[in-house]
Amino acid sequence: MWVRSTLTYRVSFAVAVLGGLLVTGLDFVAILLMFSRVDVLGGYTLPEIAFLYGLSATSFGVADLAIGSAGRLGTRVRDGTLDMLLVRPAPVLAQAAADRFALRRVARIVQGGLVLGWALVSLDVAWTPVKVVLVPVTLVCGGVIFSAVFVAGAAFQFVAQDAAEVQHAFTYGGQTLLQYPPTVFGKELVRSVTFLLPLAFVNWVPAAYVLGRPYPLGLPGWAAFASPVAALVCAAAAGLAWRVGLRSYRSTGS
Repeated sequence: MWVRSTLTYRVSFAVAVLGGLLVTGLDFVAILLMFSRVDVLGGYTLPEIAFLYGLSATSFGVADLAIGSAGRLGTRVRDGTLDMLLVRPAPVLAQAAADRFALRRVARIVQGGLVLGWALVSLDVAWTPVKVVLVPVTLVCGGVIFSAVFVAGAAFQFVAQDAAEVQHAFTYGGQTLLQYPPTVFGKELVRSVTFLLPLAFVNWVPAAYVLGRPYPLGLPGWAAFASPVAALVCAAAAGLAWRVGLRSYRSTGS
């Protein structure tokens, strides 16, 4: 229904997508401005950082499009309108994700894909079949990891009820963090997004294998192929958190 209503006004939809492209593109413009003053950032060249940026932005865009609407769950918990979703014959999570589905968010995927495409063309990398396959696998796993963070954030709102900004700190903040190489951050921060919330497997670790860079925190060589495992663990943990949060829900009685 939301897709149909969006496409009813095609000009407005096209303007919204174009505006989204311009707004999200400012992130990469900021990186370009940095490289107008320096040749490398944290030991990484512009095409290498564009590779990190493209992987994280595209993965995040897919997750944001698919399940980003679940971030509004706190409003439904507070005003009691979540009750309407509970009585419908469909999974509550699917309904929360489809609530006010914003097709215009496809702009972030397009923008991230464009930067990733430019990076793949510009990188001076000796491509092997393993590296070629690793790129799309990393994109899929990154989308799953970000989706799990969205779901975990929505589950937290069953308890906090007004924690949208906290959720954004981990979703949008995490995506911004991954746009830059791990070498510019402190080891404590890199350690936390590697072992506690494994965002590093969205791009840092697999990209280190593709680019021939040292792995963050001296991780073993096989860690570059651990993104699917990290994605499964995140999805399982988020699913469990969602079930616990949903069972703890108490209607407002309105």
